[in-house]
Amino acid sequence: MTIDTRHGAPQFPSASSTITSSSRETMDAAIAELVAHKDDWLQTSVAARIALVETLIADFSEVAPRWVAASLQAKGLQEDSLYAGEEWLAGAWTLLHSLSQLKKALLDIQQDGHPHIPGPIKTRPDGQVTAQVFPWRSYDPVLFGGLKAEVWMQPGVTAETLSSTQAVNYQGSTQTGKVALVLGAGNVASIGPMDVLYKLFMDNQVVLFKANPVNAYLGPLLEESFQALIKPGYLRVVYGGAEEGTYLCQHPNIDEIHITGSDKTFDAIVFGPGPEGQARKAARQPLVTKRVTGELGNVSPVIVVPGPWSQKDLAYQAEHLASMLANNAGYNCNATRVIIQHKDWTQRQPLLQQLRQVLSKLPTRKAYYPGARQRYQAFLDAHPDADQYGTSDEQNLPWTLIADVDANQTDDICFTTEAFCSLFAETTLEAGNVVEYIERAVAFANEQLWGTLNITILVHPSSLKDSAIAAAIDQAIAQLRYGTIGINYWAGAGFVLGTTTWGAFPGHDIYAIQSGNDVVHNSLMFSRPQKSVLYGPFRGPLTPPWFTNQGKIARKLFPKLLRFEKAPSWLKMPSIIKTAILG
Repeated sequence: MTIDTRHGAPQFPSASSTITSSSRETMDAAIAELVAHKDDWLQTSVAARIALVETLIADFSEVAPRWVAASLQAKGLQEDSLYAGEEWLAGAWTLLHSLSQLKKALLDIQQDGHPHIPGPIKTRPDGQVTAQVFPWRSYDPVLFGGLKAEVWMQPGVTAETLSSTQAVNYQGSTQTGKVALVLGAGNVASIGPMDVLYKLFMDNQVVLFKANPVNAYLGPLLEESFQALIKPGYLRVVYGGAEEGTYLCQHPNIDEIHITGSDKTFDAIVFGPGPEGQARKAARQPLVTKRVTGELGNVSPVIVVPGPWSQKDLAYQAEHLASMLANNAGYNCNATRVIIQHKDWTQRQPLLQQLRQVLSKLPTRKAYYPGARQRYQAFLDAHPDADQYGTSDEQNLPWTLIADVDANQTDDICFTTEAFCSLFAETTLEAGNVVEYIERAVAFANEQLWGTLNITILVHPSSLKDSAIAAAIDQAIAQLRYGTIGINYWAGAGFVLGTTTWGAFPGHDIYAIQSGNDVVHNSLMFSRPQKSVLYGPFRGPLTPPWFTNQGKIARKLFPKLLRFEKAPSWLKMPSIIKTAILG
């Protein structure tokens, strides 16, 4: 089996599935049903949509425990696993949380024509508008421990015109009903359903969802819990691999396509596979001319800013960095792939040593995603001196750190290629001072690393008391060409917040798609966002429950959060807080 591991996200090999592929007759019938109801969906009132979402919340809440159990089984995890909380958080809670936000947005639209922005709207000195979108409700400061988030708008949007860029498909313009094909991702259980909701409620299109063979086992549960959309003909679910996907992408009654996955798959959809597809791309002659959007991969960086880090800081941030990789066994497009450090920082090696200690204690995980072993080996072939921690056998891959990659080797696989497995790298930059280092790190991330999906910056609060460093960080946020930026908090958390956007930095076209050309989630329905920025405490009083060293707490806490999300109440908060502290 040949795995394309150069430049970009992987080209994943075909995956087997326990679900029988849909026949062409079945797929045609599903599309015909959607075509028959696409205009009905346009005419569905906001009040009726609110009622649909309320039903989805109730129905998915009932299915959620089985949803989580199926994911755990497929990923080789026991209910009491250190990693079990992930499936409650990213797999189930995130979807229910998104539905709650969608309901609130629709209620706001019903009242005022657009979703309400929960925080202040500001205009930066350069004229760019930012809107604080998280916390989005009164519970969030308690649940998320100081985390805040903004959405930065594209140039040209003003504070006065911002609301007119929200929920544009609800502003009475003449529309034509459309059928969207959503090609599900196989790694995180909530991705496919949330993409379905985005196309339906934000883009106003009925949806044909093709489950990914890797997690097609969730398809029947999705059909069960989304009957409120299936019964009236607004959603259909089909199954299959590349052959079925190709048929659907080229179907004349599919108007738009959305994919979460690899740039290689995106190119195969738009231009066709193999050398012929590459030739079409070079000639700028796409095979599929309908609109195709994607949320794709990334070589996600973390910029470590030198500062007066204590031993506790080093230990905390080592757990933070390890958690960014270990989540979902590294099969995330937002997993950290390159840690950037100042070459002469005295704490560089102590941080790496702490990170090695964390990795050495982490249980290894099943390499469940297709092609993982071959991708992993390609990195090892390029860096045979990589540090490996834990068991490597037929089931598991070790946690792996490739330290001190030469930043001048711009074509190194660590910089050009998303590993999409249990591996990340570290590199260093020379600079005369911290401000110069920040500037060089921003340029390196923008120019040398593949993709524009997400990036994280770790900077000590004492460093930010230096006005020059604080100004350099502010300038870095403005200059970084990434769709999500995390300051002292893993940018990947932006995936679960919902009110933030999730997707690439705008500007990619189909001929150089990189991390994609659209956003999802975005429950406040901004039509002209540029990036989302998360701000968290450098080291808060409570360790976030998604850290790997909080696994025992997480598997107890997240089921409670799921029940809370179904029916939020302050009466449930004491039990949640107690569990978050004591487990």
